Amino acid sequence: MKSIRNISAVGMGAIGCAYISKLYDLDPAGLKVIAGGERAERYRKHGFIINGKRYDFTYVAPEEKTEPADLIIVSVKSNQLCQAVEDMKNQVGKDTIIISLMNGITSEEIIGEKYGMDKTLYALCIAIDGNRKGNEISFSSYGNIVFGEKTNNIYSEKVQRVKELFDRADIAYSIPEDMMHSLWYKFMINVGINQASAVVRGDYGVFQSVGAAKELMESAMWEVVNLSHKIGINLSGQDIEKWNKVLATMPPRSNTSMCQDIEYGRKTEVDIFAGTVCRLGEKYGVDTPVNRTLLNIIKAVEWSNDLKM
Repeated sequence: MKSIRNISAVGMGAIGCAYISKLYDLDPAGLKVIAGGERAERYRKHGFIINGKRYDFTYVAPEEKTEPADLIIVSVKSNQLCQAVEDMKNQVGKDTIIISLMNGITSEEIIGEKYGMDKTLYALCIAIDGNRKGNEISFSSYGNIVFGEKTNNIYSEKVQRVKELFDRADIAYSIPEDMMHSLWYKFMINVGINQASAVVRGDYGVFQSVGAAKELMESAMWEVVNLSHKIGINLSGQDIEKWNKVLATMPPRSNTSMCQDIEYGRKTEVDIFAGTVCRLGEKYGVDTPVNRTLLNIIKAVEWSNDLKM
């Protein structure tokens, strides 16, 4: 089995920087960040300060022809995915593996439509609490990456290769037997905590201690649970309780990515959270009033922020 040595990354948000920095620490020469033009110039000038340490990554422009990557890590915002798929085309070769650390439940299929599902693995991050402001990113918890094929009774060669890389890089991970259940579990969490925190402008501590905030979060999550039964994923109240145990361990003063987006006037990912829930609700005949309300509130806040910019 060939080890993963040549890694390309697209997307330099908080989550991307967390794991990219660990891979850089493992082998600086083996990592490239896909970025061109003004963005690459800015990155080169300022670097990235990750938990107090400066990182000056190697950047490759999307149009530049290079040796294909063994692994491509995608960690952009949902509204940047289509561009990212195009930007990484010169990095994709016959044996390239692609993993997406993005939120939502659709990015793998979008990537797979372009490059083939045989190149993709499903992945998500859990219990990570990154905060980014400008080029400075800080974490108190790196969480772990959950990844794999749709089912992982036996590990495929792709899974084994990524597992071996994460072992070398000291990246915490798990490989669930039922990856789709895990993907929907994370989707349920994001629909709940990300959106509720954006609306109430609250950190994890608010949801640990304020009953009304926690009730709002859980009511949005229950709509995902109800939807999951229609498509054979079968989340349950036990999954909500499982998340509540994780929530209790999160740093109280840390914020979700969507709360940060609202605070800094950035576009959120509400379309892939409440937007997806509402679309699937209409398709399968499941009522989603909480997510419809969250969608309308967050869209209105985005519109208001745009007027102020």
